[in-house]
Order: sequence, then structure tokens, then C-alpha cells
Amino acid sequence: MDRLKAQAAKNRAAAKVLRSRGKDTAAKQMETRADELESGRVTDVTDTVVGLFRWAQGR
Repeated sequence: MDRLKAQAAKNRAAAKVLRSRGKDTAAKQMETRADELESGRVTDVTDTVVGLFRWAQGR
């Protein structure tokens, strides 16, 4: 969950930069994604994917 919250913070920072450059549509998309990450509806599968990759490499 910490990874998701960190990514949400990065998305919000990127949205702020985009908005300052006049790209409101892209900023809104980044903020929407940040909201999804913070909501808990998104599952962090990083460890699972890394494990599968390592398993596949070992063969």
C-alpha cells in the first residue's frame, strides 16, 4: 500500500506541473489516477510479478 500512496503523491505532483503548463485535461487524468490509487480499489501486485519473473528466469 505504501507504493501506491507514493505513486499517488507523484501523480499529484505531475498533475500540478501539467496544470501550470496549461494542460488541464492531462492534469485531471493524473489526479483521477491518484484518487484511484488512494481509494484501495487498485491492488499492488509488484511482488507477485517480480516473483513470477524470477521463477521464469530460473528455468
